[in-house]
Amino acid sequence: MSKPAIKTLGELKKTDYKSRSIKEELRSNLVKNIKAGKNSFKGIHGYEYTVIPELERAILSKHNINLLGLRGQAKTRLARLMVQLLDEWIPVVEGSELNDDPLKPLSRYAQQLIAEKGDETPIGWMHREERFAEKLATPDVTVADLIGDVDPIKAANLKLSYADDRVIHFGMIPRANRCIFVINELPDLQARIQVALFNILQEGDIQIRGFKLRLPLDLQFVFTANPEDYTNRGSIVTPLKDRIGSQILTHYPENIQIARTITEQEAKRDERNEEQVYVPSLAKDLLEQISFEARESEYIDVKSGVSARMSITAFENLLSTSERRALMAGDEKTTVRLGDFMGMIPAITGKVELVYEGEQEGAATVAHTLIGDAIQTLFITYFPEIKKLEKQNEKSPYDEVVTWFFDQSDFQLLDDLNEEEYKKMLDSVTPLQNLINTHQPDLPKSDQYFMKEFILWALVEFKKLSKYRMTDGIRFKDLYGSYISGL
Repeated sequence: MSKPAIKTLGELKKTDYKSRSIKEELRSNLVKNIKAGKNSFKGIHGYEYTVIPELERAILSKHNINLLGLRGQAKTRLARLMVQLLDEWIPVVEGSELNDDPLKPLSRYAQQLIAEKGDETPIGWMHREERFAEKLATPDVTVADLIGDVDPIKAANLKLSYADDRVIHFGMIPRANRCIFVINELPDLQARIQVALFNILQEGDIQIRGFKLRLPLDLQFVFTANPEDYTNRGSIVTPLKDRIGSQILTHYPENIQIARTITEQEAKRDERNEEQVYVPSLAKDLLEQISFEARESEYIDVKSGVSARMSITAFENLLSTSERRALMAGDEKTTVRLGDFMGMIPAITGKVELVYEGEQEGAATVAHTLIGDAIQTLFITYFPEIKKLEKQNEKSPYDEVVTWFFDQSDFQLLDDLNEEEYKKMLDSVTPLQNLINTHQPDLPKSDQYFMKEFILWALVEFKKLSKYRMTDGIRFKDLYGSYISGL
């Protein structure tokens, strides 16, 4: 809808416009969406039966909301999407600091302007995208930043006494009147600053330097917080929690399919990169499984969480690793290789908080361990389980592969192999194709070479083969043959 043409208060009064609070706006528009079966939170995945119903109930109840969850759980994204539940345009008194409703003026400026000009009062229009204000809570935030303070420069310029309320400079919250106001990482806000929010949340009025201002501000507050922050850096003071209507717990994706959808949606892909690099389905699953392993790892601080941003940035690094390799080899097109996963390690190490044992191991070693654990977890969903203890003379589906490596003195997958050389090397291990034909007969041909390499890495993780990292690639060998041959 285009911007309304109405420009004066008199014209506005002739329309069917009625004043309503921002919470009534959100509620009314959500009711319409629910009746029409429309999704109010597009782009949010995995919350359909958990977080979103709770959020919708809070909006219907006209509550201020606290989204409580670990990092990378779309808390701020949810708050920003609430903007789409606002009316597209609302009228404001032109020039007003507080976005005054022309039919319910709040500030002295708006009240005086309407008293002076009446129906000729100029009206402006505010789009819903402008009705979102956000503040990251940091220890240096002051009451003046959020609520306001006396402005001595304004007092001097206007030749006003400090007793005159026109010397007040309003802070972020009053200026966000009729808007959604988000305070991120609420526990980081000092306790004395949190206290300053009590009256705004309960009565809607504010206090500035002794001025008694009855400003019934119209705001939808959304707070975000990390549960670890309650004990780590600070806490939400109890009276403030008591004034927040609904506290909603967020969570990480519950399965790989949801995690894949989020990563593919959020990852920044260059069009040329997308055309040049093919990503097998197994590679996408493996990437997501790494995050699932990290959230269960004994080396990583579970309370700190493993953000969905880890998978997103790791996916971007994976594509870039494959693209760089293809450019260097002169290949116009390439497929992601398991060796390319080593290029994701910088994206992993920067996103996890290690416990003491993890620090002792080292971030890079922990990242390699996570990749290995993810390979083990996924392998048994595609192929028969490899038991730790096997009976003597018992045949295994992997005997042919192990025997092939026992008979070969050397097998190297170099990092700089072009597509043709890479495929030729993997095709030389003929038992790998037999395994795929037997256990994954419907696997697309485009995914088969990644699967072959995946089998080799899995056999290493299950102690069937050995793997050595060289400067320019990876060397696979029989686990025991090397001891016999002395190599």
